[in-house]
Amino acid sequence: MAVKAYMFAGQGAQYPGMGLDLYESSPAAKAVFDMGEKLRPGTLEQCFRGTVETLNETVNAQPCLFLTDLAAAAALDEATGQQADMCAGFSLGEMAALAYAGILSYEDAFRLVVCRGQAMDACSKQTPGGMAAVLRLDEDTVKSLCAQFDGVYPVNYNCPGQIACAGKAASIDPFCEAVKKAGGRAVKIAVSGPFHTPFMEECANTLREMLGTLEIHASKIPLYANWTAQPYPANRTDIIEHIAQQCQNSVRWENTMLHMDADIYIEVGAGKTLSGLCKKTLPDVKIFNVADTATLSTTKEAL
Repeated sequence: MAVKAYMFAGQGAQYPGMGLDLYESSPAAKAVFDMGEKLRPGTLEQCFRGTVETLNETVNAQPCLFLTDLAAAAALDEATGQQADMCAGFSLGEMAALAYAGILSYEDAFRLVVCRGQAMDACSKQTPGGMAAVLRLDEDTVKSLCAQFDGVYPVNYNCPGQIACAGKAASIDPFCEAVKKAGGRAVKIAVSGPFHTPFMEECANTLREMLGTLEIHASKIPLYANWTAQPYPANRTDIIEHIAQQCQNSVRWENTMLHMDADIYIEVGAGKTLSGLCKKTLPDVKIFNVADTATLSTTKEAL
């Protein structure tokens, strides 16, 4: 039987109206969204009818994307009667994967996401910054360019030929110009801070403290961690450290895809960014996405 991996979408993929038709057509998806709305009133209004500007704010983007990711996975499981054999989530997406894999309850994972969004936003206000995906340059060149600027780091190893970098706001535009001069291309990402850098240390501390109060379980299925590109450990202390460290360390997505070694990869949540990264990393595997009822139907038929 084919091995299926779910990929939970990350911040930057958000768009107004995401998840609305899943909410209206799937009881499982509706239950996920309603859970979030009960804990954070106004989330559905932001998600379904919010502006681009509202959704691009970290404190809103993270809870809205979390619900959309988890709702898409729930709708797919409901439609097929099956679950994923393994999973991973890109940055914010890993929080939804934690809930899907049973490490945290849906409610606790959502509370953690709300806290994470607020903490990352606070760090971003303390050190304003941004992110850009660098294309067509090798890893050594990207690292060398980052070293030339104050507070710029290679952070997300997305796929062959693509590394996202993050840093201080004043350094991002000059860095993008340097990338262009070096023969590469830099594409800014719709986020509002220098995520996955040492500037997120206070966020990591906040998450570590909150996680100490939550009930934590061993994962029901292998969940591949951004921090290590390996499955999450089973020990409570190690799980907490993996979750806390994630926000201030690199996302090793290319290695994650390679290590999962599944037959079918399904992106759940907003957009198709991870599907594209997967295709560039593993050109011979089957890749689908579930973001709305149309893609849900297509994926269900293919499976």
